[in-house]
Order: sequence, then C-alpha cells, then structure tokens
Amino acid sequence: MPITIVNSIASWFLKKRFHQIELFLKYPIEVQEELLSTLISKAKFTEIGKQYDFESIKNYQQFAERIPITTYEENEAQIERARRGESNIFWPTPIRWFAKSSGTTNAKSKFIPVSSDSLEDCHYAASKDLLCMYLNNNPNSQLFTGKSLRLGGSKELYQENGTIFGDLSAILIDNMPFWAEFSSTPSNDVSLMANWENKMQAIVDETIKENVTSLAGVPSWMLVLLNNVIETTGKQHLLEVWPNLEVYFHGGVSFDPYVDQYKKIFPNSGVKYYETYNASEGFFAIQDRNDEKDLLLMLDYGIFYEFIPMDSYGSSEEKVIPLSEVEEGVNYAIIITTNAGLWRYKVGDTIRFTSTSPYRIKVTGRTKHHINVFGEELIIENAEAALKKASQLTESEIVDYTAAPIFMSGKDKGAHEWIIEFKKPPNDLSNFSKLFDEALQHVNSDYEAKRFNNMTLNAPKIHCARERLFYDWLKEKDKLGGQHKVPRLSNSRDFIEELLILNI
Repeated sequence: MPITIVNSIASWFLKKRFHQIELFLKYPIEVQEELLSTLISKAKFTEIGKQYDFESIKNYQQFAERIPITTYEENEAQIERARRGESNIFWPTPIRWFAKSSGTTNAKSKFIPVSSDSLEDCHYAASKDLLCMYLNNNPNSQLFTGKSLRLGGSKELYQENGTIFGDLSAILIDNMPFWAEFSSTPSNDVSLMANWENKMQAIVDETIKENVTSLAGVPSWMLVLLNNVIETTGKQHLLEVWPNLEVYFHGGVSFDPYVDQYKKIFPNSGVKYYETYNASEGFFAIQDRNDEKDLLLMLDYGIFYEFIPMDSYGSSEEKVIPLSEVEEGVNYAIIITTNAGLWRYKVGDTIRFTSTSPYRIKVTGRTKHHINVFGEELIIENAEAALKKASQLTESEIVDYTAAPIFMSGKDKGAHEWIIEFKKPPNDLSNFSKLFDEALQHVNSDYEAKRFNNMTLNAPKIHCARERLFYDWLKEKDKLGGQHKVPRLSNSRDFIEELLILNI
C-alpha cells in the first residue's frame, strides 16, 4: 500500500480519535464515573454482580462501600473456575484467554483474565492511540514505509479446558488483525516460539533483512536482542543495519538504567523513545509528547481507577480514593476495575502524578518492591535516579541490579546490600559506592536521616556481579523472556542470597 494512502488513513483515524481523547481530557471525572456505571450495569447479572447487588449501586460511594479491595490470591478461585470453562462469574461475556504472569515476587503463576472487550477496547485501542500520538507529534514520520520489530514473551499459547493461556504478548500477537501482522516483524511463527534462546537468534536472522522503522519491547530484553543483531551483522551500530529506524516504543521496566547504552547503539541519531505503561491486567498510560517522560493516563479503555496513598498502604489507616482526589507528587498504589472482570483489584504498581490537568503519571515502582526495613522508604524511582547519577559521575554502565537489607544484629547497624552487573564497571568501586550513597541521600530524605552519622544505616555494600549473572538466574527459574523482570528491591534476602551463590 503506498505510503500516502497509509498516512491518509492514519490521519483520518487520528482526527477521529483525538476528538474522543479531548473528551476525557476536558471531562476526566465524568468520563470515569460514566465508565464505572457502564461496567457495573454490564456485570449486574454475573455471579459477583448478584453477590454485591450491582443493580442497586447508583454512585461511586456505594460501589466503594460495598465491594472490597482484592488481590490476585482473593480472586484466584473464581479465575480457576473461569479457566475450566465456567461463564458469567465476574464478567458477562465468556473469558477465553488468560495472560500468564509469573511475576517476580511469587514463583506461582498468575492467570489474568483477558476478555474480548479488554482486547479490543483496551490493549488494541492503546496500540492505535500510541501510533496516533506519535504521528501527531511527528507529521513527517515515515513509520509506515517499513516494519515494526516486536519483541514479546517466550511462551507458546497453551489450550486447556477450552480456554487459552500464555504471555499477554503472545495472546495479542495471536489475535492481531492481518494488516498488523503484515506491518510487523518477525513473523508470528517466530514470535510465538517457546524456547527463548532459539527464538532470539531466529528473530535476528529474520529481521536483519527487513526495513525496520520502529521497535517495541521491554528495554532489558530488547537490548540483548539488539546487541545480538550488531554481533551477527558485524556492524558498528544499529543504524547501519536499519537506517530508517525512527522510534522505540518501550515499557515494562524503567528505561533510565539503559538510556546510555541505547544512545551508543543509536549514535548521533534522531531516534525517539516513547514509553508505555501496560500490564497483563490492562493498558494504563501512554507518553503523548516528544521528549517528555511522564505518561498520559488513558481514561476510556474500560478501566476505572482508584488509588491508595503509599504512606497508609497496608495499615489500619489505609484510605482508598478516586481519581478526583489525587494530588501531584504523592506516591500511590493503583486499584483497578476492568472490562475483564477485575473488581477493585490491586495491580501491585506504584505511581506518582506529575499533573492533574490533564492526569499524567510516572511509574515509581511496585508495592512489594521497596525497602522499608529501617523506615527509609526506598523505592525503585529513588534507586534508579541514584544509580544513574553515580554511573554518570564514574562513566560506568549498568546492565541489571537488585538490593536487599542487611538486618541489624546485636550492636551491628543495618545496611543495604546491592548486586550490580556492569557492562562497563567503574574504575573505583568504593568511589562509585560513595557517590551512589550520596545520591540516594539527595533523592530520599528518609534514607538520608537514617544514614546521618550512621545512626541507623551503615553505608551500602555493593558487589560487582559477574557477566550474565541475572540472565543465568532467570534462566535457572525458567523466566527468560520479554515479560520477566529482575526483582529490583526487596524487604527480604531471598533473591539476593540466591544471586550471591550464583555470583562465582
């Protein structure tokens, strides 16, 4: 199809969609309230709808008073029934697909329901919106003259009891329209290969022959793939392989630790980076501006949002608030109600609002991925800002990391223990550690107070990881692939002890 026709179609869709986006930008609370009413009405004759008498719920206050906040574990029994083929339990339409998510804090697999409504009105709608926003911001784009290299998960789709489960990316690829497959690389057969290591080389072999104009995938795993491309082709950088590459759509983990490495493989280029915030449970937010790091919260994807301020999370004073009550600069846990039948569900992520007009956010971490053994409230956002600062000052590059507490013992103070895998290590690790400690104190006043005169915390203890340590650890746990992540911060020492044993 000629590029002029493709651009004309995209422009038409763009204008149509922007009218809808302007609606929730102008009336965000009203759009969310109407969406909640629609979800409740649609599910009123389901098992859960009858249990909580959805038919009599008239407003948000009644909804919040009647329906409890839930976790996956509390939904698991109902989800297992749906996986066995039962219908109308928590959503009126049959749930055929379940996104398998092992997570990083629990070895047990989770199976997140994916309805036809959430496929079309959330996940695929978000993919279209991402392209719309990018094209609107870059009118001279030649995106459609080439193909998008997509890097999804490593699992096949498995059929069981009439339902199908697999990585969300595999479900999306398996159900995408033919025109989307035509504009993507690698082929579906390669994308859905089960063995991650075989699949990586197959992707390289297939994609180096294509005119790739965009990339889409998790930064850590995409970097592994792109380095394999450079090694296979013998080129100095990626633009010698794909000279028309113009944008990388990324999400899943923070991009900050990888920025410098991407700049090296895309040297002196105009390649743009667009962040997305999506999960097995839904697609939540999209970067809607060039060169801006915050994300626009998408309010019309069939997801109703609530939030818990992290300073009260898990306590007897825990408070749940709707979108209308959030404030800028506060760290919140996200609660969602979705068009796949998750009702007041804890996603496990934390975010901070950078703006409330419109509602823009930054992902700050995970509710379970922080260190607060000594009252220091260290979150991933703090850790990555400090690591980036220390790396810049020492001209080092980081591949992966994890951290855990060193618990107090007798008269010994506590501390944080870090394992960091460097692509380019610092010349002086003790200097790196000092600069990192200072940077952490600068970004986190609670940590600074605990470190004052070593009052509660001693200086951090840092280990240099051997090459491929985290890769080998994930492989040992059968967690290689685009949707699996290294646990960054933990209040326990389970992960770090396993890694220390492997780090020989």
